[in-house]
Amino acid sequence: MTTARRSDATRAAILDAARERFAADGYERATIRAIARDAGIDPSMVMRYYGNKEGLFAAASTIELELPALGSLPARHVGATLVEHFLDRWERDDVLTGLLRVGVTNAAAAERMRTIFAEQLGPVALGVCPDPADAPRRAALVASQILGMALARYVLRVPPAVEMPREDVIAWLGPTVQRYLTAEAP
Repeated sequence: MTTARRSDATRAAILDAARERFAADGYERATIRAIARDAGIDPSMVMRYYGNKEGLFAAASTIELELPALGSLPARHVGATLVEHFLDRWERDDVLTGLLRVGVTNAAAAERMRTIFAEQLGPVALGVCPDPADAPRRAALVASQILGMALARYVLRVPPAVEMPREDVIAWLGPTVQRYLTAEAP
């Protein structure tokens, strides 16, 4: 195995271990030593590649929301499609849940979450809202609903939110997200 391949494999092992550790322990309790142990390497290698815990967290929390292309959908289905997509993401991505959990108490994680939503949800809002100047505000309103449900359902595990069938979550939140994105401004 070449040095470059070994380096890539080491980086990948570190990031995998970091994502799992940050998701399980949160930012504050996760340690470089524990992450290195999980990756099967010396802690100095983590520092070599990522500099410090903040650099590692930033690299480990790079998340692509994989938002669906909404251009081909009838406008009236945008809200429900987004809610369904986010439910799928939260249910299969512990890193996203971990980032939300950490973002509640850690400024770096909160900034990372804000950046992800602004850069990835912002263009979606811009593409469907009636006034492009209003897109950032509309994206923020959508994020409030998506993140609020994720916090209640996947982090705090509020029983009625956890027990609610997916179809009901989509039926309740879809129209709200739809209105935020496509209705005339008040």
